[in-house]
Parts: sequence; C-alpha cells; structure tokens
Amino acid sequence: MAKVGNLLMPYDLTTFGLGEMLKCSPRLRETATDAPTFELAAQRVCRFLYDELRDAEGERQCALVRCYKTNAFGLLEPELQDFARTLMGFRQPWATMKCLTLMATVGQTAAWNSRHQSRGHRAIPLPSPEVVAKAPMISRLIKEFGIELSSVVQPSAGIVRELAGKRHGVFHVEDAVGSPYIPAQQEFVVRFGIRSVLGFGGLLTNGDLFAVILFATVQVSQGSADRFRTLALDVKSGLSRYNDTNTFNQMRPSTVDAARTQ
Repeated sequence: MAKVGNLLMPYDLTTFGLGEMLKCSPRLRETATDAPTFELAAQRVCRFLYDELRDAEGERQCALVRCYKTNAFGLLEPELQDFARTLMGFRQPWATMKCLTLMATVGQTAAWNSRHQSRGHRAIPLPSPEVVAKAPMISRLIKEFGIELSSVVQPSAGIVRELAGKRHGVFHVEDAVGSPYIPAQQEFVVRFGIRSVLGFGGLLTNGDLFAVILFATVQVSQGSADRFRTLALDVKSGLSRYNDTNTFNQMRPSTVDAARTQ
C-alpha cells in the first residue's frame, strides 16, 4: 500500500482510477527491476500486487496472483519438461516448442505460494495454434493482448522484430462465476469467492509472452481493468532485461547450451 504521511493508502481494484495508476506505476516498475532472475522478479511483482491491492479496511482483494511466461521446451528444468511431456500424451515435444510456464505465484493457501506445487499449470505445451485455440482462457488472453496465436506458438524472426516489445494489453472477465473462460468453476471460482479475473501482459523484446493474472474477490469494472494497460508496460520494461541464462532461479548452463544446439 502507498504511504501518505503515516497512513497506508491501498490501491483499490474497485475504484482503480488514474490517480491510483500513477501512484502504482513507478512502484511496480521498480519491483520488476534488478532481481537476479526473471523468476524472482516475477515473484516480486506477484507479491506486490497481492499485498498492495486492498480495500479501505485493509482487506486483500485477490485470492491468487500468478505470472506466466512462454519458454522453449528445451530450456525448461527437467521436472517441468516431464510435466509438459505428460500433458502431451503420445505426442513427442521438441526443443523449440513453446510452453506457457508458471513463473511465480502468490495466494491465500500454502500451495499457491510455490510454483513447484501447482497441480495443472506448471508448464502448458503450446504445440500449435489449433491446440491453443481449444484452451478458452489462454486463447482469449493472447487475443486480447492483440497478438495472433501463431505469433506466440511459432514466433518467426520477422515477427519478433516487428512485434516484440510492442504488443501488450489486458485480459478481463468481469463476472468470473459461470464464465467459459475461467476453468475449475466449483473447486476454485465458487469455493474461493472469485468474482473477476484480470490479466495484463504482452510480448517481451525476445518474443516471449508474459502475463500477470489477478484472481480477484471483488468486482473489477472494465474501466479499472483498462488502467492496467499502462502497468503492463511498467512490468514489461523490467522483465525484458532477462534472457535464457537467467530465467529460472537455478538455471543450469548445460541446459541452455543443449537447447540452443537443438
């Protein structure tokens, strides 16, 4: 929460206007900068939003905040490769295949505070635009960021030069209950009182997609959600400084070298 004198001033999602955006913007940009790895920077961003988005009484307004990034399968940690391989069934992954990878998570249950404990979202294979189109939440998120599915799944050098670092946007579901875009309705949305879902992100300068997703326990209007387009730029400026060698907290150089040769 922002400090004014000795008072704590929360950033309220239900009334997130221009003033709150201007106050939050530099703090969020600073939060996303200067961590040794992408993973740690993403964790700091999620922690900041989870802790700072509160109502006037100081109650948190998000049950869960997560950050995802696309990574080549060959650059994933062995345990993430095994996870993605299991989701692919009989189809074999390849080194350059993109996987939407959970990089950071902060939430109200213990399991929601470690990416290693995620049951179904640790590394989601994106083998083709057709497969991605069958995942309602992921496909809509990408499209609302103003990006073609093919540009995320199979980013050519030309696409990276043309779009990377330029496309960003907001994914917003004002009414989460009953929405076809938000899975796990009974066991997650209803159980934890999720009312709205708000995501922001876009393409990093290397062509990878990043997305920060807020699962809010309050109603978030379209007007409030739109303010996060600017915050997407703030986070992107911090996250774009990372590369294949400092993505994960415990990246092994041998893994990176092997993936580059495939």
